[in-house]
Amino acid sequence: MTNKTTATSGRHIFPLLLLTVAGFTFNTSELIPIGLLTDIAADFGVTEARAGLLITVYAWVVALMSLPLMLLFARMDYRRLMLWVVGVFFISHIGSVISTGYYTLMASRIGVALAHSLFWSIAPAMAVAVCPPEKRATALSTLVAGGGIALIAGLPLGRILGLIAGWRATLGALGALAGLVWLGLRFRFSPLPRPDNGESRKAMIAGLIHCKPLLMIYIITAVIVTGHYTGYSYIEPFMAKVAGLPESAITFTLSLFGVAGLLGSYITSKWFSRYSRRFILGACFGLPLMMLLILPATSVNPLLLSIVCIFWGMAMTIYNISFQNEIITLFPTDSAVPMSFYSGIFNLGIGAGAFVGGFIVDHSLIDEIGYIGGVIALSAATYALFFYMPARPKTTT
Repeated sequence: MTNKTTATSGRHIFPLLLLTVAGFTFNTSELIPIGLLTDIAADFGVTEARAGLLITVYAWVVALMSLPLMLLFARMDYRRLMLWVVGVFFISHIGSVISTGYYTLMASRIGVALAHSLFWSIAPAMAVAVCPPEKRATALSTLVAGGGIALIAGLPLGRILGLIAGWRATLGALGALAGLVWLGLRFRFSPLPRPDNGESRKAMIAGLIHCKPLLMIYIITAVIVTGHYTGYSYIEPFMAKVAGLPESAITFTLSLFGVAGLLGSYITSKWFSRYSRRFILGACFGLPLMMLLILPATSVNPLLLSIVCIFWGMAMTIYNISFQNEIITLFPTDSAVPMSFYSGIFNLGIGAGAFVGGFIVDHSLIDEIGYIGGVIALSAATYALFFYMPARPKTTT
């Protein structure tokens, strides 16, 4: 009896692990231009700001297409849809590897972005669906930890591989990993039917429009992510040109974001249900505070800069997990559509941040990038304190 119960309770482990690996792959692909921005720009003979448009366009495609694609494929079961998503991701990476110029690379990255549009719309709901109800927070934290591992391992290792063998080799490796994920989904992942029909979907969309806490989450996310990516999108040239760090130190510092993300994910999974208000406010205010400290820390020593980056990375990860928990609390039976909105708005912030950051870099204000991004994020944190917190859902378990 005990062995059977243990086996039953552990059936979710491989599917959740597979989704986490997929999350790592998708997030690494999204982030990798940040670590190789200078090399991509040099290869195609464009400015760093123009190369940064690869980040902006990618994010805006995700922002614009998350909800339309989710609605288009609303009747498809999760597993089948995820197979198509990972397949498009794989093919698009092949296109990136064989791209012959800046615009062909941009076209292939748009293909990756279309896959990304659906992945983060359904992956959180899939992670929750394969796990027992009491493991919801753990499932989300594990999935988001894939993003943290993308920062600690994917981004720095991809950067190292890119510096050694070229950025095409990095994108090719990500495509190969996506192929393995596709095989796992095809042969080891059971179908997960959609939990509703078209009529309930229409009712849910109407419910989204009238859900005040959810709309506030979207407003806060759009602004705070814009502030974050204003600085983070150009952190590599900032550390090289302003902080004067060598290549090895830049790679190490970028990996600290991932270490912090894993730590933040673990802490959130353990204590978010008991201290949810503190987690939300700590992340909302901690993120802009760390950004505002980037330049002062740089002027002191690299060690202090590393410490600031650790807390910055923790704040961003805790923010993401916290508000995904809030969305699932608001829509516990089917969170795919509100999560697709969230994913789209999150990426709208990424694109806006990369665009603002590129404008700053073009006007030779790269040393001020932390201040500008920090002020943007601080405005969202202040809004969260005075407007969202009084209206947030009462329970998050």
